[in-house]
Amino acid sequence: MSMATGRPLTGRTVLLFSLGAFGVVIAANAVLAVFAVETFSGLVVPNSYVASQDFDRRRAAQLALAWDVALEYSDGVLALTMKDAGGGTVRPAALSVSVGRPTEARDDRVLEMQSTLDGAAAPIVLAPGNWRVEIAATAEDGTLFQQSRAVFVPSP
Repeated sequence: MSMATGRPLTGRTVLLFSLGAFGVVIAANAVLAVFAVETFSGLVVPNSYVASQDFDRRRAAQLALAWDVALEYSDGVLALTMKDAGGGTVRPAALSVSVGRPTEARDDRVLEMQSTLDGAAAPIVLAPGNWRVEIAATAEDGTLFQQSRAVFVPSP
């Protein structure tokens, strides 16, 4: 029987191998953490305590409007339909719609919505993936209506 001869496995070799393996894992985690912090700060509002003080009142006023929102994206057009409790089309006094990715702000865009028969629409080309649509409308009586919706654009 012959035994292969080679370098012996020493404590120093095991130590260097272990340090190298952990070094690769730590470096990968550091790179991912830096990219995560640079692309999304995690802030939704600057001061959550101040924002919470008025939340219940604004929520009750919005629910009292009883608006139903439908959002559809196809063929490069984002269409928004708003209906009241009776099924009639809602024409808010002011409407703002912005589109962006859920995890970063660099693709955020405010849309120029054009009035249509059953709501509003805007031309926009969205790449495949998840998108967040922020809707802010003001009712005729001044009540603020805000909703965040998700849109998924499939790959072609």
